[in-house]
Amino acid sequence: MKKIGVLIENYFDEKELIYPYFRLQEDFKVDLIGTEKNVEYTGKSGSFKMKSNISSKEANPDDYEAIYIPGGFSPDGMRGCEDTIEFINKIHEQNKPIAAICHGPWALADAIDLKGIKMTSVPKIKNDFIHAGCEWIDEAVVIDKNIITSRTPSDISKQVPKFVEMIKNK
Repeated sequence: MKKIGVLIENYFDEKELIYPYFRLQEDFKVDLIGTEKNVEYTGKSGSFKMKSNISSKEANPDDYEAIYIPGGFSPDGMRGCEDTIEFINKIHEQNKPIAAICHGPWALADAIDLKGIKMTSVPKIKNDFIHAGCEWIDEAVVIDKNIITSRTPSDISKQVPKFVEMIKNK
């Protein structure tokens, strides 16, 4: 069974973590990859928690078929962990699918060269990506090579099925 990594850090958007996490389990083995192993990370509401089962330092990119990066403010924490950034970079170098939603693309900005890549995000941070050389597009789902991005939780039901299809066709 293919294995998928869902990245987690404090202040994750609950909707952007829960739906992909459980939907992906229908077809794949899913690990919650945190900056630390066996740590309870708190969602941005302050009351919902999920526990990582592996750290980004321990996670071997060769073992994963794809990764999903939820938004909220967790991507800012991910950016502060060199092991997480290196893990994302290695997944990208292997041309494996990477999905990110809302603020999730922030983690991509530190991990890979975004010049010329078509993508989207929550509109509030679009200039971060324009300045990084992206072609920012205001659409529910934007796919460019191995990267699939979406804007907000209202787009997630369109993004996740395309991500699953992308993984299955890899």
